[in-house]
Amino acid sequence: MRFRRRWPWAPSRVPRMRTEAPAMADLDILDVRLHGESVGTLTRLGRERIVFGFDPAHLDDPERCTLSLSFKAPFGGLLTDIAPTRTHAPPFFSNLLPEGSLREYLARSAAIDPRMEFLLLATFGEDLPGAVTITPVGGSWTGSAVGRARQSASRRESAARSPGDRGTPDAVVRPLFRAPPAVPRPAAPLRYSLAGTQLKVPAVMSAGRFSVPRHGVGGTWIVKLPSLRFPGLPEMEHRAMRLAASVGIEVAETRLVPVESVEGLPLGMGEGEGHALAVKRFDRLDDGTRVHTEDFAQILGVQPDEKYEGATYCGIAEIIGREIGDEAVTEFVRRLVFCALIGNGDAHLKNWSVVYPDGRTPRLAPAYDLVPTVVYANDSRMALDWVKGAGVIGDLSDG
Repeated sequence: MRFRRRWPWAPSRVPRMRTEAPAMADLDILDVRLHGESVGTLTRLGRERIVFGFDPAHLDDPERCTLSLSFKAPFGGLLTDIAPTRTHAPPFFSNLLPEGSLREYLARSAAIDPRMEFLLLATFGEDLPGAVTITPVGGSWTGSAVGRARQSASRRESAARSPGDRGTPDAVVRPLFRAPPAVPRPAAPLRYSLAGTQLKVPAVMSAGRFSVPRHGVGGTWIVKLPSLRFPGLPEMEHRAMRLAASVGIEVAETRLVPVESVEGLPLGMGEGEGHALAVKRFDRLDDGTRVHTEDFAQILGVQPDEKYEGATYCGIAEIIGREIGDEAVTEFVRRLVFCALIGNGDAHLKNWSVVYPDGRTPRLAPAYDLVPTVVYANDSRMALDWVKGAGVIGDLSDG
């Protein structure tokens, strides 16, 4: 089994979100904004189909910011014929959500089935990676809206089935919501989304100390918590990041901090001992201003579960050369060689990103998630092939 499929981040306790008075919101249409400007809507149709459509004003704006290179048409303009998806959101939006146990934790804290991505985006869309915000049209999503959404979804599914319908996929037939365990409620409901599987929280730093902001919204750092199965993981990543910086690779700033020193950790997240890894976000400025970013799973239009098979390193290099330039390709290759030298077999599509400092023009984002995975896994392959069907720079175990 590949190393990437064996990261156990499941906490022993999972909080439940506090119920609040709901605002009047349309729970089937989500407003998608970039830097506060409308770019389009996500609409939920019958049988949990989800479709994204651009705002005509955004399409007509010659100075529009870049939402994603995946929407770039070959001969200019934007692609507008975007196929609906089912249960999963369209790839760009699906990749804004966490994976694995982090998704389970956040979804259960809000009493939402973790497979229902439309509801996840509605719940956590106010604080997503990059400069995108996603909110229900007409108001904010709240815990009290969950019951209404459950009833609405049930009626919609019943009406959508014909008498001869033998059934729908499990993700639709099963309940859209799961009741969380009976545990103490958190002081405030969580409202953030961070990509990846590792348990992590946004944080702010003041006087050298880290704390989790209310609802988990607004942090300029990410605190990655220690793993119970892989001892010393924060230390390993910190050392790899420092080593990369020492050889001239631009990396996100990292700091090791005692877990017990992080204030305001949600229930079930602060049970590990030792150090956590604080990583400064490159999609947030010190004053909280959002900088747009996207990873290469988003750029290539593939779902998160395709992050190991959706492309090759050569394909990534071609996109970087076309959209950014030759110097960025050289930097990409340097980082790739570094990953091979330290034994990082987890440099998949979601661990390569671009940022848009001016809102429109991409540049290679700082390196992140550099971990010598060979220390923990009996698997010496790189995450992606160099070209289809061929490994890159040989096997990580090669001398």
